[in-house]
Amino acid sequence: MYVFQSLFSIDAEKKTLDIGGKIVNIQFLFNIAWGIVKILVILILMFLAVRIGNYIIEKFVHKQIKSEIRFTMDEKKANTVGEVLKSVLRYSVYFIGGIGIFANLFSGVSLTFASIGGVALGFGTQSLVKDIINGFFVLFEDQYAVGDYISIGDNSGIVESIGIRMTQLKDFNGDMHYIPNGTISQVTNHSRGDMSVIVDVEIAYKENIDIAIEVINNACEKVAVEKEHIIEKPKVIGVQSLGVSAVVIRVLGKTEPMYQWALERELRKEIKLTMEREGIERPQGKVEVIKSKE
Repeated sequence: MYVFQSLFSIDAEKKTLDIGGKIVNIQFLFNIAWGIVKILVILILMFLAVRIGNYIIEKFVHKQIKSEIRFTMDEKKANTVGEVLKSVLRYSVYFIGGIGIFANLFSGVSLTFASIGGVALGFGTQSLVKDIINGFFVLFEDQYAVGDYISIGDNSGIVESIGIRMTQLKDFNGDMHYIPNGTISQVTNHSRGDMSVIVDVEIAYKENIDIAIEVINNACEKVAVEKEHIIEKPKVIGVQSLGVSAVVIRVLGKTEPMYQWALERELRKEIKLTMEREGIERPQGKVEVIKSKE
């Protein structure tokens, strides 16, 4: 007890605290403690606002998807709107909460310091504003939606998320690309409309073209019966080209978006099996060995 009293002593008249020989104003300590409490309250309110807001947005999106009467939004559009609303909510809460925390931390700073900080913040938010504006254009112009297969610059993949500031793109290697909306100048959307299926088949010059076309069409017909998501049945459209050692016959069809590659693979497999079964030969590479005379 004696040791404690020797380390800490309070002067009620001067409202000071003696801590090991150092005099500290009690009001100053109270202000620090009260500021910490206010910052903690702001952080808790920010956390609750984001959690509750996200819950409300998810309920809205779920209702839009399940409802038979909705604002002309399909599932992709509803998910996209939901992601953007979450992004707007998150940045709004962070911005308002950040101002509150900043005001508590630097309530005693001079006007000059605050002005310098404001100018620096203005320069730093220029790119953010550009990202936000472009993000709204992406949404309202319906350039792409969550789940679409798109290309942005050198990156291609499936749209995982569209935020108010950036777009998340996942390529087929599993890599996630984070692209600021303000840097997006051109987008190619591969998921709009029917997708073409193109398969070129090589046959040997000695084969009868009409018979080969009939065999290939039979294979296409079998695939069309067995597979789903086909918009236009694949069929031979004719001779595409005459190569050095082969006649190239082209097959053309249409599918729903994202199913074109699976149909192309199945067509190649079935055409090969059918041609082998019917005895239609493909061109074979030949190696001619010339023996030198000694």
